[in-house]
Amino acid sequence: MTLRQRLAEPRLLLAPGVYDALTALVATQSGFEALYLSGASIAYSRLGRSDIGLTTYSEVCDTIAMIRERVATPLIVDADTGFGNALNTQRTVRGFERAGANLIQLEDQGFPKRCGHLEGKSVVAKAEMIGKLKAALDARASAETLVVARTDAVAVEGFDAAIDRAEAYLEVGADVLFVEAVRSEAEMRTLNTRFAGRVPLLANMVEGGKTPLASATALQALGYRIAIFPGGTARAVAFALQGYYASLKEHGTTAPWRERMLDFDGLNKIIGTPELLALGKKYEA
Repeated sequence: MTLRQRLAEPRLLLAPGVYDALTALVATQSGFEALYLSGASIAYSRLGRSDIGLTTYSEVCDTIAMIRERVATPLIVDADTGFGNALNTQRTVRGFERAGANLIQLEDQGFPKRCGHLEGKSVVAKAEMIGKLKAALDARASAETLVVARTDAVAVEGFDAAIDRAEAYLEVGADVLFVEAVRSEAEMRTLNTRFAGRVPLLANMVEGGKTPLASATALQALGYRIAIFPGGTARAVAFALQGYYASLKEHGTTAPWRERMLDFDGLNKIIGTPELLALGKKYEA
């Protein structure tokens, strides 16, 4: 089943955040049907920095390729602003598609861009974003590669303006709509009343963010077709690491933490070391 076919179904698609091949592998083993790779998660994990537009096209493209080499799970990828103008956007779409992205998300923020749940955002003119979306749609090699149009206008121009932009982006041909940082369940209901029967809508769940947290069941009842939890993985890992490192520093041993971690064989089982070694024997003289 293609991602387009899956999104035609009424049941919500739940996509956890991943940031490398290991997180993608574990998420796939956990039974998720799709994964979400955000620029924020790459900034957190590769740069140790904030989501303020520091991540580059090549860093994201490399990460897509490494994930795709390990798992076949459909991958939703955050392409930020397309990393420039309409021509940059076309290069981004072509490169991400070749690397293995199945759904490419583009946003209408201006520069400097930042996390959709941080203050101080700006948006480009609606006409400029329309041109970039047209460029993205024209750049696809396959009609099965989908494009998400994201608007950050709620925080800059207001909810009504964001609805107006979403309508224009849908008219261009966006496959999925993403209105970022809606501030209440009432706004979520209004959004779904307007669009849910016409195009899949994506909900972004950020712990501590602007949008009320809701379960996949609740979001499906509202009318959403995709729910992403993009940064939760990095936040969970960072929290666990704080505890692990503090324990190791205090005790000088991992013994107190053993029940909260995999051992050597446990990790090797997850990443498929026995199978890989068996495959290697096939090519030995």
